Amino acid sequence: MLSLIETLKLRRQKLANLIEVPIVLWSGGRSSRNFAANVFPFRASSHFLYFAGLSIENAAIRLESGGLTLFVDESSPASALWHGASPSRDEIAAEIGADAAYPLSALADRVADAATVAVQDSQTRLKQAELLDRALSSTHPQGIDLELTKAIVTLRLIHDEAALEEIRKAVAVTVNAHQAGMSATLDATVEADIRAAMERVIMANDMTCAYGSIVTVHGEVLHNDRYHHPVRPADLLLADVGAETSTGWASDVTRTWATSGKFSPTQRDLYNVVLAAHDACIAAIRPGVEYRDIHLLAGHTIAEGLVDLGILRGQPADLVDMDAHALFFPHGVGHILGLDVHDMEDLGDLAGYESGRTRSQRFGLGYLRLDRPLRSGMVVTIEPGFYQVPAILQDSERREAYRDVVNWDRLAEFSDVRGIRIEDDVLVTETGSEVLTAALPTSVEAIEQFVHS
Repeated sequence: MLSLIETLKLRRQKLANLIEVPIVLWSGGRSSRNFAANVFPFRASSHFLYFAGLSIENAAIRLESGGLTLFVDESSPASALWHGASPSRDEIAAEIGADAAYPLSALADRVADAATVAVQDSQTRLKQAELLDRALSSTHPQGIDLELTKAIVTLRLIHDEAALEEIRKAVAVTVNAHQAGMSATLDATVEADIRAAMERVIMANDMTCAYGSIVTVHGEVLHNDRYHHPVRPADLLLADVGAETSTGWASDVTRTWATSGKFSPTQRDLYNVVLAAHDACIAAIRPGVEYRDIHLLAGHTIAEGLVDLGILRGQPADLVDMDAHALFFPHGVGHILGLDVHDMEDLGDLAGYESGRTRSQRFGLGYLRLDRPLRSGMVVTIEPGFYQVPAILQDSERREAYRDVVNWDRLAEFSDVRGIRIEDDVLVTETGSEVLTAALPTSVEAIEQFVHS
């Protein structure tokens, strides 16, 4: 396997083969929580990280013809007082294989005609726009910035071995975190107890969370960020938790389990509907398959299962065509995974959607994050779900539109199911797929065993 410097130089050369203009990428800076010295943890722009390899604060790199020039200031004596000694500019340059290194002020003379990607940090983005003398947008880039964005998407969609090794590291820690969460459930009084058990594993492995953890008995709230709810024996707990390595590579895993350690008959029935969709989607993954078709397969499988349970009426294909399945499965079946948990979504749909495609206005397709044919080397998530979202199911217009296909009385018998999601990280291989998170089982029986372990 290539060394870090060899990997970074190869990425830079591949970029140079796709775009000939000089490129400047900024890392970004820290954001203050409430006063200047109390800051959020720093995380460099992923586009900077991909080519620089280190999360260097307030830095920029200039890429041209496969070479890299680093621009960063030496740390101040005050910084050394509060944060300890930092590597020198030349030491950082050597670690990432830079050809030269200069103070950040020297960048002003080296940005002419350079392409860039706007960073999320607003203060740095203002500096970018000022130095380049043009308006910047990561989601709607223009001119050479659009050309650069397309080139970066081309590279980052397909992971090299170094990237996959990092993702595997994140996955291994995430699997252990979920097992710890299951094992902590029977002694938990509130959701925060389970969250703490899971994030402790991540922190103990010197990693961070790739996103805000979702650990909740209110699985119908898709991105729930509250952890105070009591954990009662009749609940299902949905845990969507993933680790991120020190170099920024992410994982993203969801499991749902019974807080009592045993699924009720209704919980088991609906869980197995979601599991059937999960398994069918993973079985269908291979190069050339349209991810949209994977999503529609999930919808069809869920619709079929809900018909079998008497919740929906009709033919599954017809129900999917009319988006009836989206009453219970409103989001997309997954997304690309890499340096960000929703990789490159700072670029809007430029990464997730094949050139020339736009988001559908359909209820059942509008939240699809990925609409491309799959290619070997991509890593995607597969995460079908079932949710009873009051904002959807109690909406009078939707109830009227679907009154003939939803058996509301039968649905009421499943009131102990608020939300279920099952999510794995899947590598597209040359002949099919590899479930990177396969070490964490998905069957009811195996999950119940973990909770009781």
